[in-house]
Amino acid sequence: MRVVSSVVLSSPLIVSTLFRFGVSAISPNSNASTAATVAFVPNQSFPYNRSSSSSRMTTAVDQEYPGTAVERLVAVHERVKEVKDSLNGPWKDIRRKLLWAGGLRDLPNARPGEGYTGHSFNDYNHVDLTTMMDQVSDNENDGNVRVFLRAESLFATFSFSLYGLAVQIVGIARGNFLGKGIQIASLPELGPGGSWSTCANGCNQNPPQDVAHIQFQSRIAFKLVWCPTDSYNVFVLVDDDGALLAKGVPTGDLPSLDQRVLNYQLVRGSKYAVEADKVAALQKTKDQ
Repeated sequence: MRVVSSVVLSSPLIVSTLFRFGVSAISPNSNASTAATVAFVPNQSFPYNRSSSSSRMTTAVDQEYPGTAVERLVAVHERVKEVKDSLNGPWKDIRRKLLWAGGLRDLPNARPGEGYTGHSFNDYNHVDLTTMMDQVSDNENDGNVRVFLRAESLFATFSFSLYGLAVQIVGIARGNFLGKGIQIASLPELGPGGSWSTCANGCNQNPPQDVAHIQFQSRIAFKLVWCPTDSYNVFVLVDDDGALLAKGVPTGDLPSLDQRVLNYQLVRGSKYAVEADKVAALQKTKDQ
């Protein structure tokens, strides 16, 4: 690996590590809150293709995010089309539809780490429906050399391993070992791999530096974003590029207003906020 430059990470901003072409930031000790070294690791960035397989069918491979279970992602999008016109009404019912569309079982009583999905889409953060290959569903945030960044009080900073280095990401718990839970919660009929509602922290960076894209090296099938209307009572589902997949107006026992506001703040200014901003702007025009 060739180290090409150094940068200064300023606080109190939440600063994330750049990963386009495999960029990683390394800091030598836990007291270094500002200085970091940036190293570049070449990485392919081509659309997914299909590779030969000795099994019953070929396997789609995403060259930029090879951890993506592409066929499963496509199946999720098809299920979203099935439910997109029925996303108004009681939130508890809508959430179950989102789980089903994403290839997840509704397991509100399971233990965390053993398939529990009661948190999925129910807070500000676990809103990325990610379809990952079996090989990466056991990926764990572990960390040897760490990047220590000073973060806002709502977030924490933790470490994980990428390209053989342990690097830092904001808001991801260390020791996040999800393989067993993913296997239990994932519906097998959507295809190879598994599904999970991963953390969205870091998704406002370009490229995204959230759990899906970094820990699992996977695209997201969809992200739930609460729109910044006066009451934050409308959500959109957008794909990995930020394109609109569906919209819903739930009623009943929604995630708290604080959680819905925080959810939008996670994506504000990024490609994932574009459709939510359109909904809010349209609502404002109607109210005038």
